[in-house]
Amino acid sequence: MVDTSKMTAVARDVLFAPVYLYQGHKIKRDTVRLPEPNGDRHGQVQLNSAPDASSPDASNDDNKKTLTVMVVGDSAAAGVGSQTQQEALVGHLIPILTQQPLIHTTFDILNWSLQATTGHTSFDILRRLYVLPTPSQPTDVMVLSVGVNDTTSNVSVDKWQQQIEDIIAIAQRKFGVRELIFLSLPPMAQMPAIPAPLNNFVGAKAAILDGMLQQICTAHDGVTYMATDFARMIEEHSNGSPIDIRVMFASDGFHPSSLMYGYWAEQVAELIVELLE
Repeated sequence: MVDTSKMTAVARDVLFAPVYLYQGHKIKRDTVRLPEPNGDRHGQVQLNSAPDASSPDASNDDNKKTLTVMVVGDSAAAGVGSQTQQEALVGHLIPILTQQPLIHTTFDILNWSLQATTGHTSFDILRRLYVLPTPSQPTDVMVLSVGVNDTTSNVSVDKWQQQIEDIIAIAQRKFGVRELIFLSLPPMAQMPAIPAPLNNFVGAKAAILDGMLQQICTAHDGVTYMATDFARMIEEHSNGSPIDIRVMFASDGFHPSSLMYGYWAEQVAELIVELLE
């Protein structure tokens, strides 16, 4: 049976191809390029008070339980859209994690690091993981933000699938990742910077890659797909009142705002605690 809806979509995309090209070039030309925010990209948090100096465990770091969290990815992971790293994803995430009772009762130290760069695709992230030195201790949690640049660069679904599989393999083999979390792609059709009809085309491509990402995560142990609840973010911010979606995006209309990073970090922290339990 012929899938008429798919044929209609293909015909529409062919018809609108010149419009897509024009709008794509215009976005690249006119969109403000926001820098990556300044701030620390690694750190250590003492979760519990240091032991008494007279204690036999006081000088034995091996007795201290350490939680290692690594955030990897693209410009969203890097915090583009916020002024400082404190206002970005990792800047919100680490303080939220340190306030969780489970983290305090289970670990003494939280080590964290950020490995993210604007424009990185799944291939760039894979290459970065290959280049980074092998850690001295396994990574407990790795959070990955990837897919937006694969969407805009029109990476094929097959190539996307293979590179995500390779990322999982190296994360688990080289970094000893216990819990690997892939963040879902954002709702690109709603990004203020992308006009219609290009937003629908880009949104559909992002949805295809996101669906494949979800399937891959389901097929691997220790790998979790996190469907970011953007509707919940908006609901919590609006308190039942109408809201302009643009407040959830930065001034470029493409990256998250500091407000969105805060809500996003809360959801990531909830999932990390759930997985560690």
